[in-house]
Amino acid sequence: MTKKPLILITNDDGITAPGIRALIEVMTSLGDVFVVAPDSPQSGMGHAITLDAMLFAQNVTIDNGPQKEFSCSGTPADCVKIAIRELLPRTPDLCVSGINHGSNSAINVIYSGTMSAAIEAGIEGIPSIGFSLLDYNWSANFEAAKPYIKTIAKNVLKSGLPQGVVLNVNIPNVKSDNIKGIKICRQAKSNWVESFDKRQNPQGKDYYWLSGKFVNLDKGEDTDEWALENHYISVVPVQFDLTAHHFIQELNIWNLK
Repeated sequence: MTKKPLILITNDDGITAPGIRALIEVMTSLGDVFVVAPDSPQSGMGHAITLDAMLFAQNVTIDNGPQKEFSCSGTPADCVKIAIRELLPRTPDLCVSGINHGSNSAINVIYSGTMSAAIEAGIEGIPSIGFSLLDYNWSANFEAAKPYIKTIAKNVLKSGLPQGVVLNVNIPNVKSDNIKGIKICRQAKSNWVESFDKRQNPQGKDYYWLSGKFVNLDKGEDTDEWALENHYISVVPVQFDLTAHHFIQELNIWNLK
């Protein structure tokens, strides 16, 4: 009898978020599901880990979901760490993170808790994918995304991923009939033009509220931003080796003695 793949599922929106419940539904059709996700929203946490507080992982049952489901008090990266080291019966065959409520394309991958969870699993040598839908609404409709998520996950289970590579998948917020397909892309060059709204609390103490505008600086038609704007699902292979290899040779001729 062939053993089913073991699939670890996590996210950054919290274990009760509709996005992760949709992802659980899809992955249950592909293997044995094990869920370890934050007990509260952890969006924008990046690759933060908990070093100065206790971590809790509680077995929970949500909407008749899988029995092997844990709510964790830590960050998305914490969830993956504790899943692999303490909770899972063996190393998973696949880790999927999401479905995130909102975009993780372009520069957003740096800040994303969703992608950091997937990257943490990738660091452990586990094929990993982060999924995001371009809809921040808590009641977002994930139905159009499900068949594509299943297709991508099946291919990763079949073919694996190179060591050090994780997939960043973003899905446009359009009806299924309007999704044109899947595009393999590069990450668009972009940034956030940020500002702080300075306010005062009732006690007269200044505080700041971060806001900003996303600016796509890249006009290429091979980017994730172009794909999403044109109703394609973008798939970007990302790596966690941040070395600027192209600059090593020039650095070697600097006078650094």
